[in-house]
Amino acid sequence: GGAVVASQLLGERNQREACRSANQLMLITFVISVTIMVLSIVFRIGILRIMFGSIDNDVMESASIYLWITALSYPFLALYNSCAALFRAMGNSRISMITTFGTNIINVIGNAICIYALHMGVVGVAVPTLISRMFGAFALIILLLDRHREIHIKIKEMVPDFNMNKRILFIGIPSGLENSLFQLGRLLVVSIIATFGTVQIAANAVANNLDSLGCIPGQAMNLAMITVVGRCVGARDYGQVRYYTKKLLKITYIITFAVNATIILTLPYLLRIYNLSGDTLDLAAILVLIHNGCAILLWPLAFTFPNALRAANDVKFTMVVSIASTWIFRVVFSNILGKGLRWGAIGVWIAMIMDWICRIVFFVSRYISGKWQTKYIPSPSNE
Repeated sequence: GGAVVASQLLGERNQREACRSANQLMLITFVISVTIMVLSIVFRIGILRIMFGSIDNDVMESASIYLWITALSYPFLALYNSCAALFRAMGNSRISMITTFGTNIINVIGNAICIYALHMGVVGVAVPTLISRMFGAFALIILLLDRHREIHIKIKEMVPDFNMNKRILFIGIPSGLENSLFQLGRLLVVSIIATFGTVQIAANAVANNLDSLGCIPGQAMNLAMITVVGRCVGARDYGQVRYYTKKLLKITYIITFAVNATIILTLPYLLRIYNLSGDTLDLAAILVLIHNGCAILLWPLAFTFPNALRAANDVKFTMVVSIASTWIFRVVFSNILGKGLRWGAIGVWIAMIMDWICRIVFFVSRYISGKWQTKYIPSPSNE
């Protein structure tokens, strides 16, 4: 939500309002994340029981400790993501990339020291995560305090502003709800696969690892689509919106093809990394071929393309389509194909591809209709 609003305001050439939106973004994400942190700590046992059912006591104890410590990092993670979104809105993703690199180095080195040298167990995994997220948040906040930047923040001006908060949350809440229910749907799908036995569970885990690599280019372009299209929408230049949507989508397809084709061609070598049974690796190979093969044709349109609609404030439509498609196909059809027809994990992954196709049909139809052009409301000072 913050990235879209800030990009639109920069497109309007309204730097003052863009900075005001940055202040409000930092304020509301901090308040929301602290609330989630408190709830996660207080109800951590119940949350773990709901998600994973009855598990061994030692596993539950470790999970509870890990959740308690990492929950403390939620406000820092939220502030880091907010700052990174503001830098992307300014067209400067290099700073957030360098900071992310630093946080990961701290996390990896911290894990190595705490686990192998200090023998801290699960605490040794969680504490470096907390420290690294604190570093990332403070580093970007300090950089955004520089008043020479196109967008900067002022701590003293972080007082509630209803109108600006409403504008940010208008985009942020549907997007957050969409993503939350999508992740919940994925959890339910994993619980379905868990009933198929250890071979299918392991194969699904391996395939997910390799599939995520194929999605990285598209996920990167998702952020670019929001920033670039958001600026064009703010300038109310819908010709440029179409031009850059098509251009960014074309780039996404080229990179997605290159990465996924490489994964498919090197799949036998990649699978050797995993010391698993032949049956498990054979099934993992099938799942990767289903996902990455179809991703070349479908993923950019299903996931990168709708960010152009979100950048134009058409967030309710994308939310409804995404949630409905996720639950109808990923959840319901996973049960039908995976359990009912006994196709196992393959049926679940076919249901996922059906979800992609459904999204494409609705998102492309919406874009062609042009209804998304009526959703943006310029700032009063720019009308």
